[in-house]
Amino acid sequence: MLQFTVFTRIFVLELTKMTYRIIAIAAFLWGSLVHAQLVINELDADTPSTDVKEFVELKSVTPNMPLDGYCLVFFNGGSGTLNASYLAIDLDGMTTDINGLLLLGNAQVTPAPAYIIPNASIQNGPDVVAIYQANATDFPLNTAATSAGLVHAFAYSNAATTAPTTIMTALVLIVCSNENQTQNAANQSIQRNNDGTYSVTTPTPGVNNDGSGVVLNGITITVAPSPATEGQTMAVTFTTNTPVTGTNLLLNFTLVNGAFTLLDYSGNQTISIPVGSSSTFTNILLVEDTADEGDEEALIKVNTVPNGYVLNNNNILVRVQDNDYVVSPWGTPLNPTYGLVSPTTPNGYYANLEGLSGSALKQALQDIIANTSVVHAHNYGDIVDILKEADRNPLNGSQVWMMYVESPRSKLDYQLGSSNVGVWNREHIWPQSRGGFADATSPFADGIAIWAPTGPDDIIAGHADAHHIRAEDGSENTSRSNRDYGSDYNGPSGNLGSWRGDVARALFYMAVRYNGLTLVEGNPVDTTIGQMGDLTSLLNWNQVDPADDFEMHRNNYIYTWQNNRNPFIDYPQLANYIFGSQYGQAWSFALQNVQNEHPKVGVYPNPASEVLYIKGIAQTASIKISNLLGAVVLQTTIQPHESVAIDTLATGMYQVEINAPEGIQYCKLLIKH
Repeated sequence: MLQFTVFTRIFVLELTKMTYRIIAIAAFLWGSLVHAQLVINELDADTPSTDVKEFVELKSVTPNMPLDGYCLVFFNGGSGTLNASYLAIDLDGMTTDINGLLLLGNAQVTPAPAYIIPNASIQNGPDVVAIYQANATDFPLNTAATSAGLVHAFAYSNAATTAPTTIMTALVLIVCSNENQTQNAANQSIQRNNDGTYSVTTPTPGVNNDGSGVVLNGITITVAPSPATEGQTMAVTFTTNTPVTGTNLLLNFTLVNGAFTLLDYSGNQTISIPVGSSSTFTNILLVEDTADEGDEEALIKVNTVPNGYVLNNNNILVRVQDNDYVVSPWGTPLNPTYGLVSPTTPNGYYANLEGLSGSALKQALQDIIANTSVVHAHNYGDIVDILKEADRNPLNGSQVWMMYVESPRSKLDYQLGSSNVGVWNREHIWPQSRGGFADATSPFADGIAIWAPTGPDDIIAGHADAHHIRAEDGSENTSRSNRDYGSDYNGPSGNLGSWRGDVARALFYMAVRYNGLTLVEGNPVDTTIGQMGDLTSLLNWNQVDPADDFEMHRNNYIYTWQNNRNPFIDYPQLANYIFGSQYGQAWSFALQNVQNEHPKVGVYPNPASEVLYIKGIAQTASIKISNLLGAVVLQTTIQPHESVAIDTLATGMYQVEINAPEGIQYCKLLIKH
């Protein structure tokens, strides 16, 4: 594919038909010489699974050609902002290899790319990739395609019927290659032939498309153990495809990566593989400190290799687990505790609620949690930092607790790319699309000290209201989508429901905090803005899964950022007075305090399998155990130190109501057989 330069195109528009032909021929000859210096040699945009093996390969006529002053630009011709740039990469400091090749791609591409492109960044098409003599800064996001400074461009798609025609016109491209022409786009790439045409075939990253050229000796890096823990010795091994010839192979590598610094390790970072050998290793000692830094990642990176060699892999991330993590005294939602975390509610915070009922009670509550002169609104970017503490796993402070899947994950594994597998992200309990606040605040964190005033009509603040945003497994977040609870979504298969009361109380908060948000019965259409269901399920969940110490810690921490609290965590029974069966009855703190005091009354062991005991009672008490649907599965009376047989109850999460002279106490019970 040949392109005309900018000045050629300008003159062409003003010349006669015959003159056009003459200049076109001249442009063809001149352009072919210029473009032959550096071309797009191969592209694999559509790869299996979550696009973790995308790459683009450049080729220069001259081997070992420095690419200072060049940049690579990707233009979107198929979705989003059309006919404009979506990614630009400076090639300064890069050099093609002995075969004239330069590989840029995802970290899992073999051999190792000279430049790492985040997974799933290269769009499948219809799009255009272009080389310019320019800087990447000349092509900020959504820059229109231009032929000024153009060196070579390539149009592609994954369908025969689509092409980025507008961009092709701007760059004078005639042909659009179809990566899916053999119906196997995921396993094939588009490759340049020696005559300048393109074919679709098996990918050949880092190798001449026709099989010619110098066969490079590949170097593979392996690390053990991985992941590693502070205090361990980590062996880094380098192995060549064939024994070293000529002179010893010397390599230098680095490990520094963000929070993982020179203070975190020691050991030799220069290795030598002698002539005739094909492997060597070096030991790196991971420093054992006493600081709670959280998990970190070392990045093993070789910057340069001698001529004749190529790295089969590089930029290897090794998780270094911190063994000084904090263990909190309270339990996880699966093994909850009660009364260990005290609310940090200011004196008099809820005083104005006393004696109110119905709509007046709801309004007074909104006046507190949406107080324009008190409450702070933050950006969506801040939520990641908030969740790292608010949803901290009590058993390991280096992790967050993921709500629906009821398990922890390292704080390091926050989703940064498009793939949601094996990572955690931010789950809006009231979905963005159904709240009217989709993408309403900045994605950039600016910290706790930067905030905006807000009020009950400030619906966009809901986009970054931490009281209804939780850490969640990325894939499960996608599965939940914007579905209603109870009537539709009930969590992943096998979950024990330890999150259901949390969800209910978050939705109660949202329906009071923001005007225009309403909880309704049943399963309203999931595109309905302002409504969420199912109210009956939520009221039941609030009782079956009572607020625990994990939630109270969340409430306390979010209060330090937003200057408001979730009152349904502080006083769960408020939900019945505003949304449930006690609507219209006067709210009394005295009554609620009696019901919620005496946290020493509870059940043990928890989890339990065969029998259950009640602690903290001095006289006969009644016990009622309900499943997550609210059905009573066991009800009896019990004496102090007497056991209750539970071996007939199925594995799962239950609510226990203990009614004793000491007071009424609710708690969760996990039964495991």
